[in-house]
Amino acid sequence: MNRPLLIIAAAVTLVALPPAFACTTILVGKDASADGSVMVSHSDDGLGDGRLIYVPAMDHPAGALRPVFYAHCALGYLPQWGANESHRIVTGDRGPGYNTPGDPPSVPIGHIPQVAHTYAYFDANYGLVNEHQLSIGECTDLAKVHPLPEPGKRIFYSAELSRVALERCKTAREAVQLMGELIDKYGYYATGETLLVADPKEGWVFEMCGYDMDGTDGVWVAQRVPDDEVFAAANQFRIRDIRENAADMMYSKNIFDVAKKKGWWKPEDGPLDWTSVYGNGEFHHPYYSLRRVWRAQSLLAPSLNLSPWVDGPYTRAYPFSFKPDAKVSVENIFTVHRDNYEGTEFDLTQGLAAGPFGCPNRFEGQAEAVADQEGRLTPLKGEFERPLNIYRCVYAYVIQARSWLPDAIGGLIWYGPDRPATAVLMPFYAGNTDLPKPIQTADILRFDRNSMWTAFNFVANYAMLKYSYMIKDIQTVRDRFEAQAFGTQSDREAKALELWKKGDEDGARALLTRYCDENANAVLREWWKLADQLYLKYNDGYLNTRDGLAQSVFYPAWWLKEVGYEKGPTSYQKPAEEN
Repeated sequence: MNRPLLIIAAAVTLVALPPAFACTTILVGKDASADGSVMVSHSDDGLGDGRLIYVPAMDHPAGALRPVFYAHCALGYLPQWGANESHRIVTGDRGPGYNTPGDPPSVPIGHIPQVAHTYAYFDANYGLVNEHQLSIGECTDLAKVHPLPEPGKRIFYSAELSRVALERCKTAREAVQLMGELIDKYGYYATGETLLVADPKEGWVFEMCGYDMDGTDGVWVAQRVPDDEVFAAANQFRIRDIRENAADMMYSKNIFDVAKKKGWWKPEDGPLDWTSVYGNGEFHHPYYSLRRVWRAQSLLAPSLNLSPWVDGPYTRAYPFSFKPDAKVSVENIFTVHRDNYEGTEFDLTQGLAAGPFGCPNRFEGQAEAVADQEGRLTPLKGEFERPLNIYRCVYAYVIQARSWLPDAIGGLIWYGPDRPATAVLMPFYAGNTDLPKPIQTADILRFDRNSMWTAFNFVANYAMLKYSYMIKDIQTVRDRFEAQAFGTQSDREAKALELWKKGDEDGARALLTRYCDENANAVLREWWKLADQLYLKYNDGYLNTRDGLAQSVFYPAWWLKEVGYEKGPTSYQKPAEEN
């Protein structure tokens, strides 16, 4: 997720932000979910490293140090910290997945004392889930200050914080406390962040940021999500009033003193509102974040009857968390991530911008300037709606943490490469002994038919040519694989549990790993087959089938009228000039 920043040091950092800052993340409490699991989801929205890497459990000698690496997803790729534009970490000390010969090795910003044993986990641009079902989701937030990394002062961003937590912790509370301590001791750099941290029993929202360009720590706060409620965030802080000594809240010791010293808050103002005191509104434009929060809450709890229109960036119209109208499933959560505001006044599959074939994608970047007739750049003010499903998503997932199963079976991530609407959810268990090679292979600057991410990104891009037609073909294949994976889940897990109860834990892990590997490789083969079929079926803008070649698929009448089709050459006479 390449997200460069222009940072201007001042009392408050002013930031010129490109459109790559964007993620949506959801947490579902155990009593709000359909099966009693605690669930976390995340769509990582930005073109970057598309690999899902297996980091094995490891033992470390006494006195060892753990390197802390720079995060591309913080301030964009910075060559002084090693790796490259398309690979976030290059090192031999986190298993074979990150050992990529030929890439510049990652350069540590700093080191912390290593522990004797670290747990296995799945890693992407942020840590996802470990062998003990500790799971994490993420979104980037606009804070008042975005410091740069500096050895000895600020060495941690949320990405490495999440990895250290997965390496060392079994519960969400432990993870929040550890990450807070690391910020306090080693400093925090770059953007504000929200991490959703969950285990089989509970889920927490952990938010953090820097507050001074030359600071040596940071500020943070965490709030527990009620077991019967759902939380959603989309690139803006969501925790509001800090309640001292509250059982469902944790925060850094400096949170009040820093706000007073900076002049951002006074005790006589009332409770410290984290979002408005340390946050700086929404990224990019109004409703960039709030529209997604409204949509997620409205889809899962229509009875709230929420308005999509609010009075400003710090509105309290959308609750911190909410009770869903019905128990929430994995499929329900991913339906939210796949949403383009279909059926609302903001429907991105409708209108002239969607083109004749209802494509929901709205490209960003440099739209704020256009050339006039003389070629001069002139400002053009305006914005497109920002959907939950966005073309520049590198991966999305839903994690289930289930208390009634052994960790190896209970922890389950449903992972979809590239953007949610055209992805297939593939299951991978916390007890897997590895991940399929195609999932661990991706390079955005290399076309690789052995890469799962390349396959999905290619099909998604090609589908933009005739979206309303091709999305149906994609959904047919997608739904078949997802129905099979969900439909066989109970039987698969029952067999693994039977082996586990007999004491054959290795056999249970092998069974799950084998299934996940076979399923993923079948998906990869079918997705390249789908790519070939889409090319042939819609070649040259026609519909080509055994029933006939070059079947005309013409433009809809409303679109033809809008683009001036009626003014085309239907006569030998020169059209009369309009006044």
